[in-house]
Amino acid sequence: MTAPHPRYRRALAIPVGTALATALAFLPNVSASAAPQAAPQAASAADATSLSYVVNVRPGHGVPRHVTKAIAEAGGTIVTSYDRIGVIVVHSANPDFAKTVRAVRGVDSAGNTRNAPLPAQSTGDLGAPKVLSAAEVAAAEAADGKDPLEPLQWDLPAIKADKAHEKTLGSSKVTVAVIDTGVDDTHPDIAPNFDRAASVNCVTGKPDTADGAWRPSAAESPHGTHVAGEIAAAKNGVGMTGVAPGVKVAGIKVSTTAGYFYTEAVVCGFVWAAEHGVDVTNNSYYTDPWYFNCKNDPDQKALVDAVTRASRYAEKKGAVNVAAAGNESYDLAADEITDPVSPNDGTPSDRVVDPSECLDIPTQLPGVVTVASTGAKGLKSSFSNYGLGVIDIAAPGGDSTSYQTPAPPATSGLILGTLPGGKWGYMAGTSMATPHVAGVAALIKSTHPHASPALVKGLLYAEADRTACTDPYDIDGDGKVDAVCEGPRNYNGFYGWGTADALDAVTR
Repeated sequence: MTAPHPRYRRALAIPVGTALATALAFLPNVSASAAPQAAPQAASAADATSLSYVVNVRPGHGVPRHVTKAIAEAGGTIVTSYDRIGVIVVHSANPDFAKTVRAVRGVDSAGNTRNAPLPAQSTGDLGAPKVLSAAEVAAAEAADGKDPLEPLQWDLPAIKADKAHEKTLGSSKVTVAVIDTGVDDTHPDIAPNFDRAASVNCVTGKPDTADGAWRPSAAESPHGTHVAGEIAAAKNGVGMTGVAPGVKVAGIKVSTTAGYFYTEAVVCGFVWAAEHGVDVTNNSYYTDPWYFNCKNDPDQKALVDAVTRASRYAEKKGAVNVAAAGNESYDLAADEITDPVSPNDGTPSDRVVDPSECLDIPTQLPGVVTVASTGAKGLKSSFSNYGLGVIDIAAPGGDSTSYQTPAPPATSGLILGTLPGGKWGYMAGTSMATPHVAGVAALIKSTHPHASPALVKGLLYAEADRTACTDPYDIDGDGKVDAVCEGPRNYNGFYGWGTADALDAVTR
């Protein structure tokens, strides 16, 4: 099930045969050019040819005067600066801006964060979700202390979250920030646990704290709302249950209306999380427009530098950063990978890259927990990226029901989550695996409130259920090996240190 790269980490939303098992229309097999076209966003005359840039300087010393002067002389306007990590966000219509500024004393790196002029033009409507109907939701009944839709969540017992909830639901003093497309905090499963103070809109690279700025509009993806519910949907007799239904969840919106996660927004998101007491960040996306950012390219190197500084700052301030491995069935430990869609906001071409030098960010950055996806049978999902030494841990992200069928009463091999407007629906992808790990990390932090990020990660890996390589891996049963897993049972390329374990998180 290889496919063109989605801008954020979602895999095939596979329709299944029952009314309850509805799927969202977020298909990695649907390229932007094949999708229905949405109306482009309006751009001002001043922005018609402008691009956004990051300029990286020495951290902790502000923007040097001579750098400020050089930026202006090169035709740049400073939007904001993150002095503690030395990242400056700039807009400029000068096509030679980055090259000019890179020559300035004190500038470590500089590069354009996008190819589309400000603001990014929409590349197409990703499609409206198909959701559980009101009648279907009403027909579900709570039983044995479970929320009504919990029997459909095969993923909770897969990581022993149901057993963990008998011990604790997690601490309300712990916050997980969903750095994503926005979170609908009015959803009845999210509202009880929403952390308003830790939520923000970072789309422009500069924090917007207006009330509700973190919410997705009706035209935007429900991806972030789905992720938020997987993590912390309240155990309140309504809808579904999150992995850590007693912790707080925040929304940090970093995606444009067109669905792009640009560097300046991602940097803003990590810095905001760092400075607002966030314990765990969930990152179910890759930073646009490059799937892999090659450090031998000066523009792409600047993007790696900026996001690395921001993610490390978040960890230094106490956050565990968790990220999705991706949905293209790539071996991220291979010598070469062909990237066919970068830059995804310009003119893509087939690039052959070395994934040890060309990084998927934030997924492959130092200190980040990299998550692979499993299906209802506990096997690597057909779409999940993998790679020995790259994958840290695995968790349920769903798969085609024809490949991995869940046990009844669950009916879909996908992952149930919350949707804007008080709805629920199914998705699949490493995007869905990542919030399971973020939720388990939040339970660990709840159990060990003074644990450092390093200790939380150490416990996450030590407590994971060791999962041996699937060999041979023929997920579709056609007699051909679909991927090769390397490494022993306790640490391998499909499952890393193993499958996340929520029960151990609250008992050990």
